[in-house]
Amino acid sequence: MAIQAPKGTKDVTPRESYKWQYIEKIARETCDNFGFSEIRTPVIEHTELFLRGVGDTTDIVQKEMYTFDDKGGRSITLKPEGTAGAGRMFIENNLFNDPQPTKMYYLYCPVFRYDKPQAGRLREHHQFGVEVYGAPRASIDAECIELAMTVLDKIGVKGLSVNINSIGCPNCRPKYNEMLREYLRSKYDGLCETCKSRFEKNPLRILDCKEEKCKRICEGAPTILDCLCGDCKAHFEELKGCLDSVGIQYKVDPFIVRGLDYYTKTVFEIIANSEGYSGTVCGGGRYDGLLEQLGGPKLPGIGFGMGMERLLLIAELSGAQIPQPRNVEVYVAAMGEEARRVGFTLTAKLRGSGIKTEFDHVGKSFKAQFKYANKIGARFVAILGDEELERGEVKLKDMETGDEGYVPIAALGNRVQQILR
Repeated sequence: MAIQAPKGTKDVTPRESYKWQYIEKIARETCDNFGFSEIRTPVIEHTELFLRGVGDTTDIVQKEMYTFDDKGGRSITLKPEGTAGAGRMFIENNLFNDPQPTKMYYLYCPVFRYDKPQAGRLREHHQFGVEVYGAPRASIDAECIELAMTVLDKIGVKGLSVNINSIGCPNCRPKYNEMLREYLRSKYDGLCETCKSRFEKNPLRILDCKEEKCKRICEGAPTILDCLCGDCKAHFEELKGCLDSVGIQYKVDPFIVRGLDYYTKTVFEIIANSEGYSGTVCGGGRYDGLLEQLGGPKLPGIGFGMGMERLLLIAELSGAQIPQPRNVEVYVAAMGEEARRVGFTLTAKLRGSGIKTEFDHVGKSFKAQFKYANKIGARFVAILGDEELERGEVKLKDMETGDEGYVPIAALGNRVQQILR
């Protein structure tokens, strides 16, 4: 039996890669327009980074991380999300000494979570995300949401809705935690074992549980919006005002808490409702205490993440028009050793002029080369044989119109570009 890819992973084949490149191009151009610069962090990190940053009561840390000891006895984890690594990079490279805020994005970010594979969510998947440090005002929260919506709109994702919430700060959250415990105390026996373990240490995490029985129990829970301190209330009102000002419609959902312990104040989700799919396509929020937890300076942070596989799935279900890759413009069909040498040189010159060109590397007959050129959608076939070499010309066939004619070898590039224009 042939070796297969591990369960929960997926190859990207030549037939699909152009879709990824299209979405990546939109994301890059949009981030650049918003003033964000790209970062790239390692796939592996020390496990302590996620224990301190993500939180030891989260599903990610408790159930989903790929952790192992390396040959030096160090505990290493495959990156389960992008933010903690970005925070570590920010601190280690002293980026806090640069003018603030620092606005960053990552695009090719493999993340690993041991979970049951599902549509658009694999054990190895890839994230597009942004991180901003050093900006305390809610206007940057709104800008991140606007950036995400702009990317999704340009890709062509339909049926989007924005849900926002505030989960308070260390000043007001303790009061809410106590209210939540009081509500859950009489329902404790009905919670799953994981949520029972969270009851004392982090009851807010119970609101994020995916177990149906826990979801039903939490439906009548008090909301944190009733417990926000003055600063958190003002921040949330500023966020809503900024979203209103740019025409982004939203709904306040008091049960959004996100799945990571580092969040404070703003949390948000962008939901896609397409035929065949309904679910979160983007999630994020503010993490004002993360850098300090990781041993860095006291600087506020905000960001979001989108799963690329899920984004591609939703884009296709939405009927997004992803342009097909550019077809081969010239196929150089040569027969004979001297003609092959000249044809190989000609191929290089055409490519140097920006013309997408292919050449026979198999040794096919002329008939087979024409058949192959037709199969790959080549617009022109440039024919080189002994007769063409004697004339110093190529026979150029337009595969679209059927027209044929001779063109001097040195003038082929200009002639093709003239016709294409």
